[in-house]
Amino acid sequence: QIQLVESGGGLVQAGGSLRLSCVASGRTRTLRRSTMGWFRQSPGKEREFVAAISESLDDLFYADSVKGRFTIARDNAKNTVYLNLNSLKPEDTATYYCGVGSPGIRVAIRYPDYDSWGQGTQVTVSS
Repeated sequence: QIQLVESGGGLVQAGGSLRLSCVASGRTRTLRRSTMGWFRQSPGKEREFVAAISESLDDLFYADSVKGRFTIARDNAKNTVYLNLNSLKPEDTATYYCGVGSPGIRVAIRYPDYDSWGQGTQVTVSS
């Protein structure tokens, strides 16, 4: 199994920035064949895709709502994935979760594509 721990959430004003980190531990060998991604969930809403990055770092995917504002990065040596959140809006308020995709799924942008999840980190954007 893989354990994921997110950090970096907090309260920020609209227009501000945050950097989320997610560190993986445990059976990290599977990360060599897995996409890592970020999803978010607001109360009463389904978990939605935000961004994902392939194990080769060549393929990046973003939800339309965050393109141009959020950037995903990955450090395979540290088993860590990052999400830089810029130009934050109140509608970005949510709990942000990182996940590890099932090995071999190159385009992992759907919730069922992921095997492991962290506990989440809260991002709150005030207007």
